[in-house]
Amino acid sequence: MMGTGLPRWLTRVILGLIAAVAIVIIWVVVSIRTDRPIDYADIQEHFKYGSIGSEPGGSLLTPVGGVLPPYWVFKSLPQVCRDKAPNGYASFGFVMEPGKDLPVGVSRRRRLGIDQVGLNCAVCHTATVRDAPNAAPRVVLGMPAHQLDLQAFVQFVLDCTLDNRLTADAVRGRLPRQGGPSLFERVLLRTGLIDRLKLQTLDLRNRIAPILSPQLPRWGRGRVDTFNPYKAIQFNWDLSKLPQHELIGASDFPSIWNQKPRQGMHLHWDGDNDSVDERNLSASLGAGVTPVTVDHERLKRVRDWIWTLPPPKYPYAVDQTLAAQGAPLYEQHCSTCHGGQRFRDGVISGARIGQVVPIAAIGTDRHRLDSYTVTFAANQYSLYPDSPYRFTHFRKTNGYANHPLDGIWLRGPYLHNGSVPTLRDLLDAPEQRPASFYRGNDVFDQVKVGFVSNVPSGNGLTFSLYDTTVPGNGNGGHVYGTSLADGEKRAIVEYMKTF
Repeated sequence: MMGTGLPRWLTRVILGLIAAVAIVIIWVVVSIRTDRPIDYADIQEHFKYGSIGSEPGGSLLTPVGGVLPPYWVFKSLPQVCRDKAPNGYASFGFVMEPGKDLPVGVSRRRRLGIDQVGLNCAVCHTATVRDAPNAAPRVVLGMPAHQLDLQAFVQFVLDCTLDNRLTADAVRGRLPRQGGPSLFERVLLRTGLIDRLKLQTLDLRNRIAPILSPQLPRWGRGRVDTFNPYKAIQFNWDLSKLPQHELIGASDFPSIWNQKPRQGMHLHWDGDNDSVDERNLSASLGAGVTPVTVDHERLKRVRDWIWTLPPPKYPYAVDQTLAAQGAPLYEQHCSTCHGGQRFRDGVISGARIGQVVPIAAIGTDRHRLDSYTVTFAANQYSLYPDSPYRFTHFRKTNGYANHPLDGIWLRGPYLHNGSVPTLRDLLDAPEQRPASFYRGNDVFDQVKVGFVSNVPSGNGLTFSLYDTTVPGNGNGGHVYGTSLADGEKRAIVEYMKTF
């Protein structure tokens, strides 16, 4: 029989299809709008693994703000490209803790429907110390990441992501049977996620290619070029148009403990900012945060913790008699610029502590200073417009800042570019300091104060050969105390163990 309406069964089918489509649309929208980090109640765990907003989030599948691919891809890279990372992410000096599936300094967050990973503060400010080559390592939070080869890590992520061996099948074949990606992510893996990721990674690699060029010195372990990647990623500058000397800016990772008494001092190696909060926010941009993705609440948790985080006390024996002899020598030759032993307790002394010494006076390598330009400083003021987070304290300086020396025993190698391996070496005239040495060893030198630097490998790592004749690596300048007798120099070093 013919009727004027649709058959009842067809109506039910159409309504069912509409409902199914609606459910799929809602599912996709909910998945995409999810923004949920893995949180940690313990502040130390949050520092090591918590999110500060550096996970990609500019648009779906786009690694804007960093170089890291989605979580399940990131997990598979060392297996897919085992020849490039024989010991996994530990090959690059990441600290790996038992029972953790990500290195210290890498966070996980569900954003835009995908489990993403990003870098956080701990990646640059956590390392290990060993008493002897066969001793167990101790993880120290807040110290410079002197083992990390961040440039090699970035190069690995880019190269392996673009490697023909990285395919959707390669990732799916390494997924766990239980607890793996969400259904939404599995659908994306089957519908072009890897191809899209490769295109975005190729674009990013092209943008930062000049600073990865073999024509420029390698950063090596324990160092980072803070601002040149920033120029390419945050401001989309064409780095190939910059003078080559401006692209040489690698310097040591600093410590980040005991920040409260540093407020108002000139921060960064060149003293370009005197606000701890602005310095922290700027550093998070270097880790991959963008003004769009930054998580101010979780970044503040780290800020509040390091505000009063005490520097680790020297754990080995101190010759108290020799240290007592060194105290007045330090007071005479060092304290005016670097303050005293009690800075670790918040007591500020030293007329020039936290101030910038002109490059002509300090005489150290100037490349890091020249890589931070007036134009770059002006561009920083364009970030976070019309918000309480807008930068207002950055400025170009003409030298390097005098930093406090709390926890100095853990902050080697020394000088802003890490060109002098130990404190004792720093008290020698520049021509007597080691012309080359190895960086990345975590075995502590209790005599000279620093890390063992005369062996090329150890504990599964190949260390970085540091050549002081390479541009940016000069070990000249800072000649204070270099005319003292050997015994007096040893006394000053012994006293500085107590800082």
